[in-house]
Amino acid sequence: MTTGERPPHTERHAVIELIRRELTPDEYDEIRSLWQRHSIAEDRRDLPGLISTLSEDCVYEFPQTGHRWEGHDGARRFYTELLSAFPDIHFDLTDIVIGPQGVCEEARVTGTHTKEWLGVAPSMQTESWRVVIFFPWDRRRRLFGGEKVYSDDPRPARTIDPPTKGAMRDQ
Repeated sequence: MTTGERPPHTERHAVIELIRRELTPDEYDEIRSLWQRHSIAEDRRDLPGLISTLSEDCVYEFPQTGHRWEGHDGARRFYTELLSAFPDIHFDLTDIVIGPQGVCEEARVTGTHTKEWLGVAPSMQTESWRVVIFFPWDRRRRLFGGEKVYSDDPRPARTIDPPTKGAMRDQ
């Protein structure tokens, strides 16, 4: 590759397949219903209810920091750590898109930061930030394949050394 040349787009075929997915009204209702179950379980701190909406090979990740949790055990750790760090966390939905690829939501998040989270020491203050979360739809299993979370909270990115390849698995 020469200077200025873009690297190959390795996900191209997978993305094209996602774009071409058809959606029936029944599947839309199924995806929407599963997202509602997931959100209600999260609000109720119902960990078994949350896990029941996820495929066994689900992945939770923060691409901007490299944090990644894999499988049901990883998802349990993610939620246990998040809810311990922000015991009063609340998500106010500000936008949502539902389609054959899954769900994309934007939310305003508030919570009191009482324990370390993503390498950030607790402030013991009420924090507020925005997130965009992708819930990929696993069409074969009829469940979500996890969550890919993007946040406008700059603290984790500033305080965490970039992970080495594979170092952040199930952190």
